Amino acid sequence: MNRNHLRVLATTFAAAAAVSVAGIMPVANAQSDQPQPIASLDLSRYLGTWYQLAAMPQYFNLVCARDTRAEYALDAQGDVSVHNSCTTWTGGPNEIRGTATVSDPVTNAQLHVSFPGVPTQESRYGSPNYIVTALGQDYSWALVTDPNRLSGFVLSRTPALDPAQWSDIRAAITSAGENTCWYLTSPTAGGLETLAPLCTV
Repeated sequence: MNRNHLRVLATTFAAAAAVSVAGIMPVANAQSDQPQPIASLDLSRYLGTWYQLAAMPQYFNLVCARDTRAEYALDAQGDVSVHNSCTTWTGGPNEIRGTATVSDPVTNAQLHVSFPGVPTQESRYGSPNYIVTALGQDYSWALVTDPNRLSGFVLSRTPALDPAQWSDIRAAITSAGENTCWYLTSPTAGGLETLAPLCTV
């Protein structure tokens, strides 16, 4: 890892630390109610490729420097295959494959995502850990979190969003009981190239 990679990695941790020091990192069960899923998710329209444009820092995504994306498709059992990939700090590829199963057949917007070999995430079936809390009317973007608001992802069909879409996403984050400062932007080719708390962008 060269000096430039170390500088960017240090910036990542510094940004996350700044959010934490400010006292605004999410706390499990900080609110008694859980984030609400959207009323109805058309799973067939939700399949395909999504670019991650912002996310709450997680231990499993610190290896990712940029160009993080998810690819969803139906598998042989009728569940959703998950293929997450990104470019690491050394410029190499990183990927993981898993499965998402619908936990809420009423809305289809709450799923259980599992990854074989990953501690605490190995079981194919279980309670929801992936909640679609907001969605662009044209399925151009999505906001995803979990019941305890400990994770969060801004997903987009394209590498960039316009100001109006970002405004809608910030409002959706607030409506979900979260803070835009919990999210760090995800550098993406063709989109934002900065790594910073979403509330400052």
